[in-house]
Amino acid sequence: MGTVTEYLEGVTEANRAILERIVGIARELAPDAEEGVSYGMPALLVDGKGFLSVQETKKHLALYPFSGQILPEMSEELGGYSWSPGTLRFSADNPVPDSMVRRILETRLASIRK
Repeated sequence: MGTVTEYLEGVTEANRAILERIVGIARELAPDAEEGVSYGMPALLVDGKGFLSVQETKKHLALYPFSGQILPEMSEELGGYSWSPGTLRFSADNPVPDSMVRRILETRLASIRK
């Protein structure tokens, strides 16, 4: 499937900026993250483990933190979004606030680096 950078080049222009913003936050938090593949998706990897993937689908945008524990712990804060333990779904009309993205990614980074 290619790298995160290659994937984002193929995303529709309207959604690309939103997904690039999320990837930018991830790169800020983990400047050592490498591009690769995790669970068949282009991903940022930290210490060889999936850190973040973002995807554009026909119905929504999605953030994958490669952990089933993070989003359930934030369930009260995720009230306006569709989510499952490993996926946060959102749209260009209702993007995820930077503060929430940062919290999700900081939590995932801490779990990787334990």
